[in-house]
Amino acid sequence: MLRFAPSPTGFLHMGNIRVALINYLFAKKNNLSFFLRIDDTDQERSRDEFIESIIEDLEWLGIGYKKIIRQSERKSKYKEIFDFLKSKNFIYPCFESAEELSLKRKILLKQGKPPIYDRSSLRLTKSEIQVFIQSGKKPHWRLKLDDENIEWNDMIHGKIIFSNLSVSDPVVFRSDEMPLFTITSVVDDADIGVSHIFRGDDHITNTAAQIKLFKLIDAKIPNFGHFPLIKSISGQGLSKRSNDFSLREFRKKKILKIVLLNYLQKIGTNQSFEKIEDINTLYKNFKISNFSKNSVFFEPKDIDRLNSKYLKNLDIETIKQTFNLNFDKNFWLVIRSNINSIDEAKEWFDLVKNEFLMANKIILKKPLKSLILKFIPEKVDKNFWSDWTNKIIENFEIKPKVLYINLREILTGKKYGPSMNDLLTLIKKDEIIKRLESNCEEED
Repeated sequence: MLRFAPSPTGFLHMGNIRVALINYLFAKKNNLSFFLRIDDTDQERSRDEFIESIIEDLEWLGIGYKKIIRQSERKSKYKEIFDFLKSKNFIYPCFESAEELSLKRKILLKQGKPPIYDRSSLRLTKSEIQVFIQSGKKPHWRLKLDDENIEWNDMIHGKIIFSNLSVSDPVVFRSDEMPLFTITSVVDDADIGVSHIFRGDDHITNTAAQIKLFKLIDAKIPNFGHFPLIKSISGQGLSKRSNDFSLREFRKKKILKIVLLNYLQKIGTNQSFEKIEDINTLYKNFKISNFSKNSVFFEPKDIDRLNSKYLKNLDIETIKQTFNLNFDKNFWLVIRSNINSIDEAKEWFDLVKNEFLMANKIILKKPLKSLILKFIPEKVDKNFWSDWTNKIIENFEIKPKVLYINLREILTGKKYGPSMNDLLTLIKKDEIIKRLESNCEEED
């Protein structure tokens, strides 16, 4: 059993989706179940629109799951665990404010020491605790770790060992007794029987504490694998606070989902991005051993380039079904090698199928416009462009390249694009003439 457990505090970014995909592919490859858990205990930041977006994004990508669990609906279970841990003295009350804890960390760092909690609250007497409570202070609760080594064989990093209290006793319940991720995740994973957990290596310290919690509640410890976080080229981690790398933004750009799936499965591995594989091949080739422990850098331009490359090789039926477009086969065959996105293709479709008038006319030397109109061939076919331009050059002194660029701009508004031999076969002759008459004029 595996899961993807996002918090609905923003739109999913590429790092989130990568974690979801890795867990999903591992489950599919090993014939295990996969479910979605919504970590929405933070009622202040969680929003329904983000839950809807998470579900929509996963559905669009084809990442299916057996069921959805919302942590906000499991508060009674967390309260039960809170009471159990408290009765066994596995957790202890703490009264420091956020400011006091911040000052302690700064002092330790200034002394060159790791910013580990000093356990001062653990030394409070019952009467001192009672005084704090009577004064109106509500405690937050920390898990009491012991001197026993915490270790596991990580499926990415290999052997990981935490010894001699090298991590702080983690806060597991806030002062309002609201459970935090460290405890809720363990309770849910234990209840549902999660067997494998793959997530970012920023959770390695959390895992150490959670392994201790699994033992305390007498639950089976899952297998863990921690991937290096995806970073932007600048070295910053991806954040839900920015939409720059959200899946929603890539969907708006009409990036094909098979391109995204290939990129996210292969980034951080020894597999090449260049070959875009179908979903069944991705499942077949998926191996945890392919993933590196080194840092992973995310370059959106790579996705744009791969999408462009893949798009150029799609057949017309796939294009029509994927993007719900009414392109015809001849148009697509002419245009596809010269576009980098489906929006560019739509722009060209509009250009060849509808009227086109330029805001600023192209100025030509006399009597070039007259000759251009005079020598238009009778039939618009594959030879139309070459016959036409050759005739003009025979009768007017102009460099061929200058003529080609002028005519292309007059007819399309662009200095580049598909071969004019092919492109003009898509435009009706009366429209070609109309554009010539409207979009250029001879100098005075």
